[in-house]
Amino acid sequence: MVRRVVTAERNGKSVVVADAQVANTHDYKSVPGFQTTLAWATTQAVPTLPFDGRDPAVGIESVVPSPHGTRLIVVQFPPDSVMAAPDFDGAAAGAEYAQHLPGLAETFDADGSGFHRTSTVDYDVILSGELWLELDDGEVRRLKAGDIVIQNGTRHAWRNRSEQPAVMLSVLIGA
Repeated sequence: MVRRVVTAERNGKSVVVADAQVANTHDYKSVPGFQTTLAWATTQAVPTLPFDGRDPAVGIESVVPSPHGTRLIVVQFPPDSVMAAPDFDGAAAGAEYAQHLPGLAETFDADGSGFHRTSTVDYDVILSGELWLELDDGEVRRLKAGDIVIQNGTRHAWRNRSEQPAVMLSVLIGA
């Protein structure tokens, strides 16, 4: 689970107002090893300061932000072998994605390829493991911890061809 420390201002002084595990974390039963954590969200072009103390990631209607909004999400990808297993239930996975990744789940191609496109600029940072970025022209790039991808609303898919989980942090900026 991801620990989140949030600061704000009280009586003219900066203070920590939250230091805990992120509530919006989900371990997917239908995709063992897949985990998403929606850690933060903004909904306005200019966030309001001082911070009011309410968790903006709770109760959002879409993981994909509207124009000028943002989302901070941490995703743990299991090895692709999990989805290739004979007992993998793609329909159950799709239903779980729709429930816990509203707005994002609908952007995926219906063929189960993992390709998707959002109207966002994404800053993707590989925190651990290895991921392969696949583009719709067939281009594939192997990424390792510390690598950064800037997604500019392009159709793409993430692959984990290793046998270890991979973790990526993404900031989505609504376009």
